[in-house]
Amino acid sequence: MVKVAIIDYGLGNLRSIKRGLEKVNSRTVITHEKKDIRDCDGIVLPGVGAFEEAIKNLRPISDEILNQIGDGKPLLGICLGLQLLFSISTEGGIHKGLDIFKGRVIRLPSNVKIPHIGWNTIKILKPENPLYRDIPDNSYVYFVHSYYGDIEDKNKIISVTDYGVKFPSAVADSQVFATQFHPEKSGRTGLQILKNFVSILKS
Repeated sequence: MVKVAIIDYGLGNLRSIKRGLEKVNSRTVITHEKKDIRDCDGIVLPGVGAFEEAIKNLRPISDEILNQIGDGKPLLGICLGLQLLFSISTEGGIHKGLDIFKGRVIRLPSNVKIPHIGWNTIKILKPENPLYRDIPDNSYVYFVHSYYGDIEDKNKIISVTDYGVKFPSAVADSQVFATQFHPEKSGRTGLQILKNFVSILKS
């Protein structure tokens, strides 16, 4: 059974992602320790909250996360976890991210209700991506966010969602995947996405 390190940097409810991953037959550890990150088969970077505090709390272990990604270990970023993977966030000033995905985290447009909370559809652009195996186009998933990642390389967008603007609801580059929505709160569709991630760890 594969082991997933769920990164704990002090923001967000980690229990729901832990339960979701365990439902799809993986062992989990909630951790802020470099050793656990090295010893796992895959990494999940979850979170809800403010970018500035999150990246500050993540800095002590960010080098280990980047090293493991560089060695090919799969990572799944969720919500704020997606945004942390970008170069820069404009939330509450300008803050540097992990720079895995080149681009800026920017606020949703003012002509829609912010935050974007609730169910919305995903238009799948890359159905061949392993994260979206057996996921129908226009599936409903659950969002809670005010910002999104405006990625430079549009070829790394695997789905988009329309909420005042078409924003990337999921991006991927090699073994790094990230969703702006919460798979762990997205019912059967979300569980299938988590199952797909676990399958990637086994391959």
